[in-house]
Formats: sequence, structure tokens, C-alpha cells
Amino acid sequence: MTTPIVAGFSIAAAALTARQAILAYEAWKRAPPAMRAFYQGGFEPQMTRREAALILGVRRSAAKAKVLAAHRKVMIANHPDAGGSDYVATKINEAKGLLLGGRGGRDRPL
Repeated sequence: MTTPIVAGFSIAAAALTARQAILAYEAWKRAPPAMRAFYQGGFEPQMTRREAALILGVRRSAAKAKVLAAHRKVMIANHPDAGGSDYVATKINEAKGLLLGGRGGRDRPL
């Protein structure tokens, strides 16, 4: 008699745990950019594709649309007009330029 009751409670506990995990994941996906973890810094003297991908939070071989979307998201969170650092904004732009095949963030010659 106790075996079906224990099995029923076990199944109910597993279902409630799975439901809470799904709800937590959906809440994490909806979190604004400021709540997500971004690259913490420690910049190298010459930026590499690996470092650029870490800064923007994409893969080194990401498509142009993904790089641009990631750049926008990170730039909104770190823009100098919103209290961010000029240096960090420069590094974010340099990362975008490097991943898009530019010359380290410069879109046009000086």
C-alpha cells in the first residue's frame, strides 16, 4: 500500500521541480541585458578574434546579423552617455570591427 503512495509523491515532486526549472529558464531568457554577465575585461594589447568574441558574447564565426545584434545589446549596457566608460565603448566597437572583417573598429580611413 505504501509503495504506490511513495511513487506518487516522487512523481509529483519531480514534476514540480521540472516546472520550476522551466519557469526559471524562461525568466532568465527575458532578463534585460544589464542583468546578464558580460566579458569582465583584462584586455590584451592587440585584440584577437577570441577576445572580440568574448567581449560581444558570440562565437568567433558568428554571422554578421548576430554580431550586430550582440554589439547593440552590449553597447546599450555600456554606452558612455548612460554612464559607461569611453574606453570600454571603444573596445566594444573594436571587437565589432574585428569580427566583421574591418580594421579593428574603424569603418573608414582617417
